[in-house]
Amino acid sequence: MQQRIDLAEIEEAALAPWAMRSRATRGRRFDEAEHDFRLPFQRDRDRIIHSTAFRRLEYKTQVFVNHEGDYYRTRLTHTMEAAQITRTVARCLRLNDDLAEAVALAHDLGHTPFGHAGERVLDDLMGEYGGFEHNAHSLRLVDELEERYPDFRGLNLTWEVREGIVKHTPPYDKPLAAAFEPGKAPCLEAQLVDYTDEIAYNSHDIDDGLKSGLLSFEALEEVHLWREAYERVRAHSPEASQRIWRYQALRRIIDRLVTDLIDTIEQRLQAHGIGSAEEIRALGVPLVGFSTELEEQRLELKAFLMRNMYRDYRVVRMAEKARRVMTEVFHAYMKEPRQLPPHIRARSESGAEALPRVIADYIAGMTDRFVIEEHRKLFDPLERG
Repeated sequence: MQQRIDLAEIEEAALAPWAMRSRATRGRRFDEAEHDFRLPFQRDRDRIIHSTAFRRLEYKTQVFVNHEGDYYRTRLTHTMEAAQITRTVARCLRLNDDLAEAVALAHDLGHTPFGHAGERVLDDLMGEYGGFEHNAHSLRLVDELEERYPDFRGLNLTWEVREGIVKHTPPYDKPLAAAFEPGKAPCLEAQLVDYTDEIAYNSHDIDDGLKSGLLSFEALEEVHLWREAYERVRAHSPEASQRIWRYQALRRIIDRLVTDLIDTIEQRLQAHGIGSAEEIRALGVPLVGFSTELEEQRLELKAFLMRNMYRDYRVVRMAEKARRVMTEVFHAYMKEPRQLPPHIRARSESGAEALPRVIADYIAGMTDRFVIEEHRKLFDPLERG
């Protein structure tokens, strides 16, 4: 008990006035005794890391399907990179880095197999049954679908982490935010994740794109952020290899974006005269963002990646394969639910949940390779079920 009080006092002394304190949490859905030597947001972070949904991210697509190569980022390694950047920014701003990291680690838990392509497929399939959105499913996972405790379903995370899962991206008045003060902004720790997530995937998608051959050094010359970083690296280390130049250029891009993000947030906090976490919430609009110059360069990079990588015929071809596989698996289960594992089917047969939502939950939880294998078992007569 004494150790927990000491930790809270250390946190209080270390955090900025606008940071979220563990002592100020609105608590959990189900009452639990406090831990002897971990504060509430630390426990949330640990529960997320130990969850089944978090482990499954290892075999879920970021851009490249897992079997395309061991080098490319998966949804798990992306999440870890995003969380690392989030923690760095939060610490520099004297925010609650445990809370910020917890939101970052949870922000992609609800992703389907095959990344955003899979999410679009499942949303189409669930169109007449309420749709599918990965942030909503992330909340559903931590509130209902994870089964680890005898007294309640889900992970029983704090209100602030659950709000961050839903509201780390604006708008803040979307229907999903109905239980989390719609219209009010989330804490600054949650707002960070929208931007640190993008810093992570923009930089590592360049790396993966170059490694795969989808992108070329020549094509990247049209992107200001890359051109400036790459030229400085080459001038500084002219004898180094192209591989070293690539890594160092990406390092410079991340540093440039993170530094600008921190500086811009500090300027906005000062301009608005922010003195507490509640004042951030009352603004109702994001305080996190880049400077005008960096925002233009960020948009240029994002547009370049969309044209040259995400719409490449090889990526589109894989997305279409994903559509066929997931659509056929979904309809097979709908046509004959007895093909579902008994413990999954039981959720629908009990009357507690509609069959389409049960099927969507099950497919969303699958890894890339699992849904491919399931498709083979359902449709290949030579494959043993």
